[in-house]
This record gives sequence, C-alpha cells and structure tokens, in this order.
Amino acid sequence: MPIFERLKKLCDDRKISINDLEKALGYSKNTLYRLKTQTPGADKLQKIADYFDVSTDYLLGRTDVKTLPDDDIETLAAHHEGEDWTEEELEEIERFKEFVRMKRKDHPKKGE
Repeated sequence: MPIFERLKKLCDDRKISINDLEKALGYSKNTLYRLKTQTPGADKLQKIADYFDVSTDYLLGRTDVKTLPDDDIETLAAHHEGEDWTEEELEEIERFKEFVRMKRKDHPKKGE
C-alpha cells in the first residue's frame, strides 16, 4: 500500500482529515497530498510516524506491523537471566525481530 494510502487510513482511523493532520504537524496545506507522487524525507516521515505512534517501516509499506509493545524487547531480554542489556543491544534485538518478521512474511512456510 502506498505511503499516502497508509496515511489516509491512519487519519480515517483517528477520524481526522489530511488537512487536520497537516495543521497538527505544522505543514502547509496540500503538503501531505504530495506523498501520492513523492517519497517524504526522513524527518517528515519520522514526524508522521511519531504522531501516529507507528514505525517508519509501516508508513513505507515494509511491514504491516504498526508498532510493537514496548515491553516486547524486555520480555525477550528477560529470557537471558543474569545478562544485563544495554539500550543499544535492546535496539539491535528489536531490529532483528523486525527482520525475522519481514522474512517470515516474504517467505511463508510451505503449505501456507
């Protein structure tokens, strides 16, 4: 699904218009309509993702998973008792989990 379509769906889910979102983000009118034909810069993409509390990968269509609960990483890390995890290591675990999910989606098991 193209970026604009995902954005429109997120707006519809919150019962706001694209114009309302533009105002909330401090963008001029029709800025977000340009996403029908253009890919946004990283800063704009992150600002939109933060507003909706979704990942930039979700907006880009790289995954259908909007977000993961914050405690997912902690839950995974908790299975390694006695080990202390740095914030950087926890972020790496999160990236790996997303990679595995995408790989699973792109290459389903036989018979699925």
